[in-house]
Order: sequence, then structure tokens, then C-alpha cells
Amino acid sequence: MIDILKKDIISCIESYYKCDLSDIDLQFSYTKQEFEGDITLIIFPLLKISKKSLKETGEDLSHNIFSKIDTIKSCNLVHGFLNFVLDQKFWLQNLDKIICTYNYGFLKRKEPKLYLVEFSSPNTNKPLHLGHIRNNILGDSISRIIEANGHEVRKVQIINDRGIHICKSMVAWEKFGNKQIPSDKNMKGDHFVGHFYIMFEKQYQKEQEDLINSGCSEKEAKLEAPIMLEAKDMLLKWEQNDKHTVDLWNKMNKWVYEGFEETYKKLNICFDKNYYESETYKYGKKIVLDGLNSGVFQKEEDHSISVSLEDVGLDKKTLLRSDGTSLYITQDLGTAVLRNQDYNFFGMIYVVGNEQDYHFKVLFHILNKLNYKWSDQCHHLSYGMVDLPSGKMKSREGKVVDADDLLDDIVSRAKSTSLELGKLDDMSDDKKNDLYSLIGKGALRYHLLKIDPKKNIMFSPEDSIDFNGNTGPFIQYTFARIRSLVLKSGISNFKFKTDLNITEQEVRLIKIILKYPEVIQDSFKLLSPSLIANFIYDLVKEYNNYYQNNQILSLDDEHQVCFKVSLSDMVSRVIESGMNLLGIFVPQKM
Repeated sequence: MIDILKKDIISCIESYYKCDLSDIDLQFSYTKQEFEGDITLIIFPLLKISKKSLKETGEDLSHNIFSKIDTIKSCNLVHGFLNFVLDQKFWLQNLDKIICTYNYGFLKRKEPKLYLVEFSSPNTNKPLHLGHIRNNILGDSISRIIEANGHEVRKVQIINDRGIHICKSMVAWEKFGNKQIPSDKNMKGDHFVGHFYIMFEKQYQKEQEDLINSGCSEKEAKLEAPIMLEAKDMLLKWEQNDKHTVDLWNKMNKWVYEGFEETYKKLNICFDKNYYESETYKYGKKIVLDGLNSGVFQKEEDHSISVSLEDVGLDKKTLLRSDGTSLYITQDLGTAVLRNQDYNFFGMIYVVGNEQDYHFKVLFHILNKLNYKWSDQCHHLSYGMVDLPSGKMKSREGKVVDADDLLDDIVSRAKSTSLELGKLDDMSDDKKNDLYSLIGKGALRYHLLKIDPKKNIMFSPEDSIDFNGNTGPFIQYTFARIRSLVLKSGISNFKFKTDLNITEQEVRLIKIILKYPEVIQDSFKLLSPSLIANFIYDLVKEYNNYYQNNQILSLDDEHQVCFKVSLSDMVSRVIESGMNLLGIFVPQKM
């Protein structure tokens, strides 16, 4: 909305003062609610041009601009801030203009840039859980928002398929699995493997307790527990490419991947490319050795390789252990460089929890030291944890909200709530089930995305599925209500007279709609889908208030009916567009 007037106002100022304002950063904002006006210009930067006081400069501009721009109804000066009141013609003309705009709010760029978005990136020793769901829907939504800002996106993940964690599941399966496969237990592959990871931990705890009771210290018990020694031995065999170990590793990982794909399908998540730690860590080791040879890294007395980051206020970081084995930072270096070779991206966004904040600071600084210029365009979308009323989730103890169970539960809740409302009697069972899925999954996505990513979330399934308040179902229901209204009106050509008298509430609705492009841009700048979620909620609240307090189809004036239906239709288009950026579908009927 600001951009619509900004050019005309600047042109008037340049004409009045006979100057060029290209070097002056003029600041516009929306007028605060306590003052009269729609858009505000801060006039302090113009004093060096006007050579007058704030009051005199403001009065000069007020008279000049008011007389030149016919959509400005009036101006008022408040302590160096010039507030513009826009007339009804402005709102009607701009609503008429955007009604004809395809993909309203989306940017088009002559030279779009390519961004990579990394998200999900699970371990292959357990199924996805609630924390992964927040990660996945954040990554998916950010990808959609980047595209809406006119850029290209590739969605990638790094699958953590090597290390002691998968060896723990492998050892437990060999000891306790009796050669069973997932279908024998009627389990998804990721659940099956995760079951053995938990079994390992239980056995490990028991063996530690036995060792401590026999006189070992707690530290010794952790190191000497027989099952842990077996896992370490298996990891060593894997690194030595032992055939039996590698075959078992491939078999169990395949089970997990098949399970992941089922969950991704439920979440409507897909990736353009998967990277695997079992491959990228090797390239990471090469990068570290090259960095050592070029003098960027140094070898320690114990033969480990490290990098000093004291010049940027960080600690020294080990990149390869003394025995030559790699760390997480090793594979992350390899993965980042391989991705740039594959895509030659402009920027890369890592969607990873805030417990890894320090890790990514270190990673980006190391890439910079290695002279990878694109490292300046690497960003960590650091998000908060999802907690439960019972406390923090713990995978090792099996105290997690499983992603599949949660998705099934949320759809079941959507079904129960929808049946209570009793408005779906004329739908077939198949269409009802599709609707329950849309409502349930939309409720989950919205509940997790409406909160600023940086904040922790206390997850409540009951609150997410509510059909009232700041929830996905409330927004979906409003959309369906508007589509029903538009369909009932029989109007398909949304053109209206632009010299109508409209109400203040209609002006407020148009104001909100005109802010949508800026919200899309801000959500990209801040990497925050919550801006879009809460913008849509504000729009829905305003529209519901309007709908309840105004006649629409029953009016005698056909021009007013056409305008009100056109406005309603535009509200629904913005709702559908914004919800789509959150990865949420809106049904035509509820």
C-alpha cells in the first residue's frame, strides 16, 4: 500500500524543492491508530533541503502534496510526522486493480536467485516425531514464501545415516530381533528400527547399573557396558567396509527410508535431492586436509586437525579427531561445498533447532575462512523446541509424540469436531474423509506456524483443532463461508463502480488486503511464516465482523451488492493464497 503512493509523493517533493531525493532515505510507515491518517511520512530528513523548521516544512509539503495527488483527502502534521488521509477513491481504485491481478502479492523478478532450503534431515535410527513436524512444515513454508518473492528454490536434506546411533539399532536387532522384518510385526520400517534403538538404550542402562553395583564408577560403566562396546565395534567394522555390517546397515536404512516416505506423503512434503552423511563426510575430510595444506587449519600435538576462530570471538574447533575420524562439522563442510557444486546457489537456508546455533556460526565462519564467498548468503533459521505438558521429548526413552500417531490423531479429532457441527450430511463418505484430513493437517500446520519460529511451543492438539479463535479450522471455515456467499450471488464478473460510497469497515478490509504484498516480503526477510499466519487471521477476524454486521446479497442496490461480493471474493483469494504459503489447503465447503 505504501509503495502505491510513495512514488507520487516523492515526485511532488522533488518538483516543489527542485531537487533529487535519490540520496535521501525517506521513511514511510502506516499511521499509528491513535492519529488520524493512513500513511505517514517522516519529514526530519527533508530539513536539510527545505532549510526551514519542522513545522514550516510540514506545512509546505502538506499544501503542495494535497493539491497535487487527488487520492489524498487531507494531511495533518504531528511532531515532524506528516499523516496522509486517503479518500474512498484510492481504496476502490486499488481494489479494482488487484482484483484483476493474477497471484496477487507475489513478486516477479527478471533475474531470480536460487536458494537451497535444508530441512528435515533425520537420523536413521528412529521415526519422525513432533519436533520433526515443526521442522518440516517450517522448511516447506519458507520454500513457498521464497518462491512467492520471485526466487527459485530447491528443497534438500542431509540424512544422518552413519554413526553410533544407527549401530545401536543394528546391534539390538541382531541380539533381540530374531531376524524379523517390519512386515512380520506389521510395523512401518522407521518404527521397527526405532523400536530396537529404544531396546538398546534399555539394555545399556541395565548393564550400566549391573557394572556400578559390581564396583565400577559411573564413568567406567558407561564406557565398559558390553552392548556399547558391541556398538562401537560395529561402527569400526562399518568404517572398514565389513560386508556383513554394511549389508545390515543398508537393509535397516532401507526400512527407515520407506517409513519416512510414508510420513512425508502424509505431510505433503517432498525434496529435490537427498544428501547422505555416509557420502558427504568423505568429501568433508578432503576439504579439511586441503585446508591444512593451505595453512587455514592446523595440526595439534595429538594429530587432530583444528581451526582457530578466536578472531571472530569463537573457540577453537576440532575438524578431524586424532584418529582421523570425522565429526558433524566435517560432513557439514562437505555437504555445503557439494551442494554449491551441484546448484551454484545464491543462498542456503538451514532449518535447524536453536540448540545448533553455535554449530552454524562455526560452520559459516569456517566456510568464510576457506574463501567460499557464498558463505555470506548462508543462514540458519533457528527455531524453538516443541514441548509437551508432560515435559521435554526424549527419543532414547521413547518419550516422544510420534509423527504418524499425531497425524492420525489430529485427523480423528477433526472428524469428531466436524460431526458435532453436523454440516456435512450431504457429502459422500470419501469426500468427508478428504475434508477431515484437510482440516486436521491444516490445524496442525497452522498451530505450529502461527508462532514465531524463534519461540518454543507448548503443543496442545485440543487447542489446534478448535473451530474458533486463531486456528486453522476457523480460517478454513471462513473461507468456505465466503465461497458459499460468492456462489450464491451468481456474480462471476467482479467489476464494480469506483465512485460508490463505502463504509469504514470496508475501507479497513481493503487496507488489510493491500498490505498483503508487504507481508509476503517481510516474511521472507525475517524467515517467519508466522507473519503470514497472523495476517490471515487478522483479515479473517475483520471479515467475520463485517459479515455479521452487514447485509450483502439482500441489498436493493445492485452496484453495492456487486462491490460487496467482489470485496468478499478478494478476501477469500488472499486467504487461499496465504494459507497455501503455509502449506494449508482451504476447502470450498465445510
